[in-house]
Formats: sequence, C-alpha cells, structure tokens
Amino acid sequence: MHPDVATTLNNLALLYQAQGDYSRAVPLSQRALTIDEKTLGPMHPDVAPDLNSLAALYKAQGDYGRAEPLYQRALAIQEKALRPEHPDVAITLNNLALLYKDYETKL
Repeated sequence: MHPDVATTLNNLALLYQAQGDYSRAVPLSQRALTIDEKTLGPMHPDVAPDLNSLAALYKAQGDYGRAEPLYQRALAIQEKALRPEHPDVAITLNNLALLYKDYETKL
C-alpha cells in the first residue's frame, strides 16, 4: 500500500482504457483509488485524479450514473484543497460538463 503503486496501477489502467479493455482497466483504477484513499486520506488532493480516471472509465462505457458522483467528489476535493481558479478544478468541471453533454445526446 503505497501511493507509487497506485500511480502504476492507474497508468496500467490508462493503457487498458486506450485499448478499449475496460474489464481490465476498471479493477486497476478501483485498486489505485483504494490505495490512495487509505494511504493519503479520502479528501487528499491526490485522490481527485484517481476519481477522475475511474469516472472516465465509467463514462466511456456509458455508465453515467457511476461516473457522475465520482466527478462530483473529485470536484469537491479540488475546490476545498485548491483555489477555484486552479487548472485541475477547471479540468474536472469540464469532465463533468462533458459527461452531462454526452448523457443528453444519448437520451
């Protein structure tokens, strides 16, 4: 249980995601999130990228209901830990907006 392991797991999950292999990517991303939550704390700013990554995996699979709360949680962490103008806050806001846009077009 070390944050470096979580980083490696996330990188591997991103590789699988790029290959469209979500069944392998999701568990790795979930493990990375669990490690960072346990080692850093659930509200640590470094947990937000894990949440964004897992949310992106769910979004790519069309599972908007699972993606939305993860993006919202990442945003809450970033807004508390960083200033509102921070680029990471903007990225998460954009991710959430794109989720809503994609959801609307699927209706």
